[in-house]
Amino acid sequence: MAMQRLSISTRGQGLYEFTDEAHGFLRKTSAEEGMMTVFVRHTSCSLLIQENADPSVQTDLKAFFRRLVPPTTDPQMNWITHRDEGPDDMPAHIKAALLPVSLSIPFSGNRLLLGTWQGIYLFEHRDNPHRREMILNV
Repeated sequence: MAMQRLSISTRGQGLYEFTDEAHGFLRKTSAEEGMMTVFVRHTSCSLLIQENADPSVQTDLKAFFRRLVPPTTDPQMNWITHRDEGPDDMPAHIKAALLPVSLSIPFSGNRLLLGTWQGIYLFEHRDNPHRREMILNV
């Protein structure tokens, strides 16, 4: 079994692909086939496997989740009580509760068995830059 910590610096809300880094970790292991797990160690971001060919997919996902869970400054969010860390914080927690914080991805021959257009993403839900840590394990 092998494990690696991976850090990603974000620049605010959006999707940050780390497929190449996951493949790089897998190549360093002696495992030929099995399952890689990825776990993010934060409560205001999440993980996704999503299309990595057309950037408009990321734009639309970000817009959808902002419409689904707007900042607490939006009048429809006046029911929110957790407001200590800014108008994007509680909405970020809600988005992270709706989306996965861990993934399981099969691999064979030291390659992740992702589809042609699939990439692995950290989905940052906060407005400000953050340093996010993930654990990769095979």
